Amino acid sequence: MGKYSDKNAVITGGSSGMGLAVAELLVRGGARVVITGRSQATLDAARKRLGENAVAVRGDVASLSDLDTLVGHVKSELGSIDALFVNAGIAPLTPLDSTTEEVYDELFAINVKGAFFTVQKLAPLLSANAGVVLTTSIANVIGMVDTSVYAAGKAALRSMARTFSAELLPRGIRVNAISPGPIDSGILETMMSVEAADRFRAERIASNPMGRYGTVEEFAVAAAFLAFDATYTTGVELAVDGGETQL
Repeated sequence: MGKYSDKNAVITGGSSGMGLAVAELLVRGGARVVITGRSQATLDAARKRLGENAVAVRGDVASLSDLDTLVGHVKSELGSIDALFVNAGIAPLTPLDSTTEEVYDELFAINVKGAFFTVQKLAPLLSANAGVVLTTSIANVIGMVDTSVYAAGKAALRSMARTFSAELLPRGIRVNAISPGPIDSGILETMMSVEAADRFRAERIASNPMGRYGTVEEFAVAAAFLAFDATYTTGVELAVDGGETQL
């Protein structure tokens, strides 16, 4: 029997990076997981990697019809949910002088609207004593250049974690946020050139109290802790950042 045997989990944005690492940790522990993502090819690769205890559902969390489709899959595949990881998001740079309305709207549609309606639509399937974990970012508490829209969206999720906690606590459901700092998830290369990513990474390592990037596996352990082990904890934001926002 694994640590997560007989547990069911849903992970949005679970086909790559930090979300996939959470899925791998839970599957290894015996859980059955449903992961979502927008790229069918990436989902197929993740599903193959995770094995038969995983179900991959293609969809965009910004689309309420896609979320309804997800709910249908979760009902048929899992029935109920013991842990919900609200992890789907995008992280484009948003300089004040050049960010367009289209970029602004897309970022909030996915990172904020998508998170809200993911919780709303899946909340009826959460079991008693389930754990919900929202992925925020240290960008919501420090002023990082060129991230204003992204940071504002993550700050909104931090606020939602508190309010959802109050609303779902009567059912015994805990809601917490996890705030990753510099995690080696591969996302930098999707935001900028390889050269710019290397420079950015070097700068972050130099300023980090632990002097390194975190791993997706370290993020996954912390996320699973909030979902399953932190049974007397709700409404908090756990920083997984090498001490960057604390020291």
